[in-house]
Amino acid sequence: MKVWTVANQKGGVGKTTTTVTLGGLLAAQGKRVLLIDTDPHASLTYYFGIDSEQVEISAYDVFARGKSMQAEEILQALCPSGVENIDILPATMSIATLDRSMGNKNGMGLILKKVLAKISDYYDYALLDCPPVLGVLMVNALAASERVLIPVQTEFLALKGLDRMMRTMELMQQSTQGNAYQYTVVATMYDKRTKASLEAYKKLRATYNESVWPGVIPVDTKFRDASLAQQVPSEHCPKARGVQAYRALLDYLQNKHLGGS
Repeated sequence: MKVWTVANQKGGVGKTTTTVTLGGLLAAQGKRVLLIDTDPHASLTYYFGIDSEQVEISAYDVFARGKSMQAEEILQALCPSGVENIDILPATMSIATLDRSMGNKNGMGLILKKVLAKISDYYDYALLDCPPVLGVLMVNALAASERVLIPVQTEFLALKGLDRMMRTMELMQQSTQGNAYQYTVVATMYDKRTKASLEAYKKLRATYNESVWPGVIPVDTKFRDASLAQQVPSEHCPKARGVQAYRALLDYLQNKHLGGS
C-alpha cells in the first residue's frame, strides 16, 4: 500500500480537494483507496455526507487504541464513501484532544504507521488529509507517509506556510534521524489572469525548483459544485479543467516521479 500525506501548515490551500480528487481518480483506475481524515474540522468526512458525531468508531479510537487493535477492528472503523473503491476513516472533534492527552507519551508519533501496516493488504493507496497545525496528528501522518504532497495556493502569504512546513519536516527528520521526506509541492488555486498568481508561482519554482510539480491546479468552481453534490470531482465533472489538472498530477506522481503505479 502506498501512503501519501497531504499537508501544509496553512488552511485553505486545497488539501481536502487534493485528497478527494486524487482519491477519486485512483478509484477510477480500479485502485482500492483509503482516505483518512486527521483534521478535527472533519472536512473530508463531511465531504462524503458522513456525520462525524454519529459514527461509532473514528480516527480517535484508532489513535487511542491503535497499538492493540487487530486488522478486523480497524476495518470496522471505516465508512463507505458511496464511491466504488473508496473507504473513509472519519474524524471527529475528539481527535483535537489527542495532543493534550497523548502528545507526551512515547511512541505516539508512530501509531498511524503501525495501524496502516496492519491493513496494508486491503488497500492499494492511503491518502491522509492533515490539519494545518503541527501536533501529534500531523506528526503521525508525516511519519506514516512515503510521499508528502504539499498544496500551496499561488499567493505570497501561502508561501510563508510552505516555509513553515519545510522547517517542520526538517525538524522531524533530525529528531528521528530518518531519511529525508520525499515531497512534491503542488501549486493550487492558480489564476493566470492575476499578477499575484503569476509572481507567486514564479517565486515558488525559483525557490523549490525540482520539488515543484511543473503543472498547476487552476481556480475552478466545479470543485465547489462537486462538494455540494457530495461527489468526487472526477465523477461529477470529469471534463473540468481542475480535474484534468489533477489527472496530470496523478500521472506525474505514478509514472514520472515514483517509478510506476
